[in-house]
Amino acid sequence: MVGTPYGAVRGRYERGVAVFRGIPYAAPPFGPRRFRPPEPPEPWDGVRDAGAFGPTAPKPPYSEAFAQYLSDPVVPGDDCLNLNVWTPSPGPGAGLPVIVWLHGGALTRGSSGVPVYDGQHFARDGVVFVSINHRLGVEGYGLFPDAPANPGLRDQLAALEWVHRSVRAFGGDPDRVTLAGQSAGAIGVGALIASPQAQGLFRRAVLQSGPPEAFERDKVRRMVRRMATRLKIPATAEAFAAVDRDLLLRTQADVGRLSSPVLGGPAFGIVVDGDVVPRDPLEALIEGGAADGADLLLGWTRDEYRLWLVPGGLLERVDRLGPVALAGAMARCHCGHEVPRGYRVLHPESGTADIVGQMVTDHLLRLPLHRLADARPGRAYVYEFAWPSLRPGLGACHALELGFVFGTGDTPVSAKLAGEGAPHGLAAAMHGAWVRFARTGDPGWQPWDATHPVRIFGDVDVPGEGGESGVIDAPGEGGETGATDAPGEGGETGAIDAPGRSGKTSGLDAPGRSGRTGDTDSGRAVREPYTAYGPRDAEMALWATAAAAERPARAVVLRSEPVPGGRATRGTELRSAVRRLRRARGAEGAEGAEGTEEAGGGAGRTGRR
Repeated sequence: MVGTPYGAVRGRYERGVAVFRGIPYAAPPFGPRRFRPPEPPEPWDGVRDAGAFGPTAPKPPYSEAFAQYLSDPVVPGDDCLNLNVWTPSPGPGAGLPVIVWLHGGALTRGSSGVPVYDGQHFARDGVVFVSINHRLGVEGYGLFPDAPANPGLRDQLAALEWVHRSVRAFGGDPDRVTLAGQSAGAIGVGALIASPQAQGLFRRAVLQSGPPEAFERDKVRRMVRRMATRLKIPATAEAFAAVDRDLLLRTQADVGRLSSPVLGGPAFGIVVDGDVVPRDPLEALIEGGAADGADLLLGWTRDEYRLWLVPGGLLERVDRLGPVALAGAMARCHCGHEVPRGYRVLHPESGTADIVGQMVTDHLLRLPLHRLADARPGRAYVYEFAWPSLRPGLGACHALELGFVFGTGDTPVSAKLAGEGAPHGLAAAMHGAWVRFARTGDPGWQPWDATHPVRIFGDVDVPGEGGESGVIDAPGEGGETGATDAPGEGGETGAIDAPGRSGKTSGLDAPGRSGRTGDTDSGRAVREPYTAYGPRDAEMALWATAAAAERPARAVVLRSEPVPGGRATRGTELRSAVRRLRRARGAEGAEGAEGTEEAGGGAGRTGRR
């Protein structure tokens, strides 16, 4: 039993860890509170049972195409602003590091009750783990003239404030809080660490597969207006609050059916509101000095886009569209022909869908994370998850890494995405890096600098090694956990010798670096592999070159003078291509198109470059 500011709660011991579920951090956001900022919960007398997950926020289900890969349990009830705590030492005085987890789901789906997010392993390793629910979709991110913006993000801020006030009673240290999230959760993390109202509530942050960003307000308004048109009501919070909750969800799902990180379009997202989000979060973090003393852990998966395109057969459809799809990608990314041309040169074996997917992923995700790391040398650590799923076609797709982060890869829910038999050693390496970061701010490899060190979890392709890949071995599979086995290296397990470097190591060692060590299941310390020069650096250079080429064109466009090949003369052609691509998607079936909005995680920056 633990006391909170609003009353006592009783949890359960499970496998030696104390677990408290469904603790309210704010009042139910319905009735007169609907579309309003969160309010404190009503205090309760006696002891509140915290043995089961609390209600989840209203959300539409995944389509059949995506339900075969992703799970999203629903717990009915109004009291959906709740959180869960896993702790090895309930009670004040332990002073343990804390992780506060924000789930993904395109800001329209997901919850803290997804089995993959079980905090058992973090608590077992000495971290107090907190996961939260918050409002989703139009309830949390609709933009109305008669209500404050970003109520879902305000929920997250309220939960973070609750943690600051309450976590000491659960064994945590409120001055050692790491705010972590994946996909839409990472976008929330980026907005919160840049927010003036959240300063002092966290010490470190993890952004996995989601950049700090703000949506264009008109993009969110278009989503609300389309819903209002379908419902035949004004586009106001007052009118929406009077609509039946299930009808609102069905309308939201129907209107958002063709939204996609790849193609853009109307969607829900965090917007600049002059309050919690006073300016674009990425610019605030890069230029404004927000979260100046915070350590950052930034990551992505190698093939993010495959979860957006593989379900429902969209990968094949984009390949068939060929030049139309490439033109749509150029419009989506605000670039010219030189960028897809460059991707073709770098990836000659890739089809159109892979080129489009990598382009959009790099533009929306890797490029802003690179910019953020460049602005924080010595305080940012970057990694790429590269292990390919055992499910056909998914590769190292969006959300695949989560079972490894949480150590829940053996659960049936994780196997839906990863397949059966995911390597335990890889989970130990990735989970261990997050634990070390929460404890010390150092996950175990070189911090970001001019050489762009990126830790690779999974496959490591070494230039000049004949195309062989090293794969992290699980314990008992003939190699040390966390080490990398490269064929033809003289029988030395885990040794990869990068060209021109001396001595064999258990990783790729940057010149003049001593190498970091990583924990293993057996307790032995081995170097965990990372590249000295980050993956996708060549792609990032393409965007820098394209941006430099655009600068003269931009200056001329401001004077309303057309520029051959510049943005002014490309715009109509590319917008037309996007329309043709969307029509083609609709004609080939809504089921496959529906999925990309569902798995997109909210990464939908339209791009101002």
